[in-house]
Amino acid sequence: MENNSELEKKLSYYMSLPYEIVITPSPEGGYAAKIPDLPGCITQGETRLEVLEMIEDAKRCWLTEELEDDEEIPEPINPDKLDGRLRLHIPRSLHKKLSKYAARDGVNLNQLAIYLLANGIGEQEKNS
Repeated sequence: MENNSELEKKLSYYMSLPYEIVITPSPEGGYAAKIPDLPGCITQGETRLEVLEMIEDAKRCWLTEELEDDEEIPEPINPDKLDGRLRLHIPRSLHKKLSKYAARDGVNLNQLAIYLLANGIGEQEKNS
C-alpha cells in the first residue's frame, strides 16, 4: 500500500486532468452530472453551479477510492490526438456483407461504415 503523500500526488495529478463533464436536467428537478470516463462518477444538484461543485467532490471521492484500491484509472480522451482514422480487422464474412450493402446502396465501404457507426452510437446515446 502506498503512503499518503504518494496517494495525494497521484490524486492531484488525476484531479488536474480535463475530464469531460456532462450535465443534464434531472427528472426529479435540478441537474445531474457525470464524468463518462469515470464509470459511476455521478451526482445531482439543485442548480448548474451546485452540480458543478458536487461533481468535483464526486470525482475526488471516485479517484481516491480507485487509488486506494490500486485500480487502473482511465485518463480522458484527448480529441487533439485523434486524426479521424480508424483501422479495423474484421472477419471476411462481415467484410463481404458490408461490401454487398455498400454496392447495393451505391456508396463506398467507408461511407457505409461511417453511417452504421454513427447510427449505432446514436442508439447507444439514446439508451444511456
